[in-house]
Amino acid sequence: MRKLEGSVRAGRRPDAGATEQESRGRGGVGSWLEILAQDVRFSLRVLRKSPGFTAVAVMTLGLAIGANALVFAVMNALVLRPLPVPHAGSLYAVERQDEPMMAYPNYADVRDRNRSFDGLAAFTMFGSVLDKGNDAAQGFAAETSANYFDVLEIRPYLGRFFHAADDHGPNSMPDIVLSYAYWHSRFQGDRGVIGRTVLVNKHPFTVIGVAPPDFHGAILFFGPDYFVPLIDAPEVNGWDGLTDRGNRWVLQALGHLKAGVTPAQAVSDLNGIGAYLEKTYPKEVGHKSFALTRPGLAGSFLGKPMGEFMAGLMVLAGLILLAACANLGSLFAARAADRAREVALRLALGSSRKRILRQLMTEAMLLGVAGGAVGLAGSMVLLHRLAMWQPFPSFPLHVPATPDAKVYVVALVLALVSGVLFGMVPARQVMKSDPYEIVKAGANARLGRKVTARDVLLVVQIALCGVLVTSSLVAVRGLERSLHADYGFEPKGVMLGAIDMSAAGYKDELVPAMQKRMIDAMETIPGVELAATINQVPLAMGNERKNVFREQTPDLQASHAVAMPFTYPTSPGYFEASWTTLLTGRVFNWHDDLNAPRVAVVNREMARILFGSPDKAVGRRFRTEDGTLVEVVGVVENGKYFSLTEPLAPAVFLPNQQRPWGETTLVVKARRDPAELAVAMRQKLRELDPGMVVALRTWTDLLSFALFPRGWQRYRWGCWG
Repeated sequence: MRKLEGSVRAGRRPDAGATEQESRGRGGVGSWLEILAQDVRFSLRVLRKSPGFTAVAVMTLGLAIGANALVFAVMNALVLRPLPVPHAGSLYAVERQDEPMMAYPNYADVRDRNRSFDGLAAFTMFGSVLDKGNDAAQGFAAETSANYFDVLEIRPYLGRFFHAADDHGPNSMPDIVLSYAYWHSRFQGDRGVIGRTVLVNKHPFTVIGVAPPDFHGAILFFGPDYFVPLIDAPEVNGWDGLTDRGNRWVLQALGHLKAGVTPAQAVSDLNGIGAYLEKTYPKEVGHKSFALTRPGLAGSFLGKPMGEFMAGLMVLAGLILLAACANLGSLFAARAADRAREVALRLALGSSRKRILRQLMTEAMLLGVAGGAVGLAGSMVLLHRLAMWQPFPSFPLHVPATPDAKVYVVALVLALVSGVLFGMVPARQVMKSDPYEIVKAGANARLGRKVTARDVLLVVQIALCGVLVTSSLVAVRGLERSLHADYGFEPKGVMLGAIDMSAAGYKDELVPAMQKRMIDAMETIPGVELAATINQVPLAMGNERKNVFREQTPDLQASHAVAMPFTYPTSPGYFEASWTTLLTGRVFNWHDDLNAPRVAVVNREMARILFGSPDKAVGRRFRTEDGTLVEVVGVVENGKYFSLTEPLAPAVFLPNQQRPWGETTLVVKARRDPAELAVAMRQKLRELDPGMVVALRTWTDLLSFALFPRGWQRYRWGCWG
């Protein structure tokens, strides 16, 4: 012992054995690799001797790194990764004041007058019924401009696409292109489908092609079943949106910038066209400035909130990783203290502190890499399930969470950084330890100031866990409040049946008559208390908004509108079936038809905007976009119409007999098991019209849309069937 003490105090460094390559003075890459291999082998032996510690460390890191890899993979797929089309770097979406909506005539003017794009395509989504021969089923179509596939530079997997040269005016292109997935699921991958005639909303279309497997349209998370030309919208949709410049059809425009044109130059060019449209068509086109955004998430309309949402998740996942590193750092500090005598002896025998630090860091890095591998493997399984996940079976939603090289690189970096973070914790202990004092103290010795280091790590863990727990409680509390929010209606005990009357062959004056027959049929079902119709229930997709003017407004320009309320054509009985409270006045009756004066029921917020108070609203009038005077006959309570997070919003309810609308949602209030009620409703509708296709679900189930992430709630698709 005295010789050892003398060696330590004199600073002599006896040979540390075959493992201490530094004492031999070797150099070069080969020597460095040999030293690294020795460090790895020794670290593996040490970790094998502590299986409990190794398992806990690997699983802790695996969970933390896996969570980060999972969130980053989704963020990469939805926010960072460009739309999977050729030359995606020059592809931009055109929007006006955070809205992708654009009327078709305005799109046509922008397409033909701009000097910045090689081509400008447009598309929208709508629900429809496709019949391949006595086999009708609901599906979702992308209505696209004729140049859609040309602009996106997509090549067909089978057959051909339609092109701009095929456009010869309204209803001139009865062609349909199937998505690859729909071709496989509905047509069993039959190559003979090319040239086959199918019915879309009872109108014949010829299948001309199949899209490639990796093309799911221009929205990342929503893959349409098939593509049809916009120019056939009057026939397919049952109404003409091609000539109505004031119609806020949900058209998205996108295209590739010309070589040498910057986004700023393109915006200036588009704003010039916008000024022309505003001056030429003041009643239909209000002032809005253009902007360019990345496609894939409907520009900033969905892209901005989705980016914020995913960034928030990444911050939380990062905090989880920091908490895991703090926990492992505490374990490493305790373990290093328990190995104090071993470290002291190695120092006393001549090993350098640098050598021991490198050994400890090698152990930490091995644990980090092992934890990263476990976490990455787990995240890959979850990503595969997420890609297959169908949260709403009636809608072709998918999360394109297929990992790419970025995900693997991020996982590797996280693993290495994690190893460095918790591996550096014992560094201070090693650097400041006195081997003579430790050896002299014997078995009771501890390396460094263990209590202080572990106390600091404990405080860090508590702080991080406090943030995570608080965030979780806030999220749970927000969800709980959303579930029990005042919607302005009561969804419990209500079954909804979505029917596209246009697809079933009912148009104009035939619609109200058929709606009345459906209501009467529903009320004959045992257990049904009330039945009514509405074009789209609140908090569903596709809510319509129309400008409203005060009665005295002489010039009905869009800029003179007092509000743009949510507009709902409804039948008598809707307010009773939905438990919407009438505050004053009356609700609709069957005498409010085309031969009666135009009437409306407004919500409290609309009454306040128009007349200052709900008490002053009944008997007063306002003007619609076409100048029609409408009398307010009732005021109902406020509600939620588009999003649970929206501020108070105005709403106008109109009699559907005075404003026929092809889209119809049956609202059936019943004291009966939902499954049995659905069977009875289908049977009654089949008796009325065997070709009518209905999508049934409870109103409570439909609210899952509203409870989806906020960015999804904000997007308004058009017609959803």
